[in-house]
Amino acid sequence: MGFFLRILLLFSLLSLAFSHESFNTHLLPRPLIIEYPENIETQFKEFEEELRLQCTSWRFAAETNNLSPWKTTPQECANYVKDYITGRAYGIDVERVSKEAGVYAKSVELGGDGKDVWVFDVDETLLSNLPYYSEHGYGLELFDLEEFDKWVAKAMAPAIEASLKLYEEVLGLGFKVFLLTGRSEKQRGFIVKNLNDAGFQNWDKLILRASDDHGKLATIFKSEKRNEMVNEGYRILGNSGDQWSDLLGSSPSIRSFKVPNPMYYIP
Repeated sequence: MGFFLRILLLFSLLSLAFSHESFNTHLLPRPLIIEYPENIETQFKEFEEELRLQCTSWRFAAETNNLSPWKTTPQECANYVKDYITGRAYGIDVERVSKEAGVYAKSVELGGDGKDVWVFDVDETLLSNLPYYSEHGYGLELFDLEEFDKWVAKAMAPAIEASLKLYEEVLGLGFKVFLLTGRSEKQRGFIVKNLNDAGFQNWDKLILRASDDHGKLATIFKSEKRNEMVNEGYRILGNSGDQWSDLLGSSPSIRSFKVPNPMYYIP
């Protein structure tokens, strides 16, 4: 049936084409013509540059702890955060932090009594959860503890190479190394396996959240644990973390080093 309709339409058009009688051209469909401004390409480039600058400003504010508490990255900065965290810029920034921390560590004169400590956070400081966050919008989605716990149980998070280098350097200099993380004590087996598989070994303490620590803000939990270190006679000379809650609070280290992380914020 479709074939005969097409033949009929063809003959109708031919009859119009060869007819000497005038006809109304508006009876036939007319092409849609869209006129763009002559400078549309320039305007688009200016828009892209403005968006890049705004998202860079947002990331700077996040890293310097100038933002109000935030739960997700801005929707309009989704591609910017993805490009940053998966690109060379993030690697350069982490290498810079680790290099400066290493310079400081070498400059410190240790007491020789085994009481000089360097504290490391784990997530996004020693281990990268980028494989997990790549499946969850690089920070666009609200944090889902149940889903993240499933990821932790896989014990597959890779090492952040610049942090592994610093970790080994600090151990070699004679610091005691304490790992202080907000992960749960129930996950200890997974965490130990993941750290060892990623190359992190020979730490002195791995401090996790006990059952009565759940519900505490990270700043409070980590402050309490650092207080315990100081009360036991330890001197906290260095601290590396990706969250300000890793670094702020009571019993702070002599020097703290903030690892970049624009994907999430933990108070």
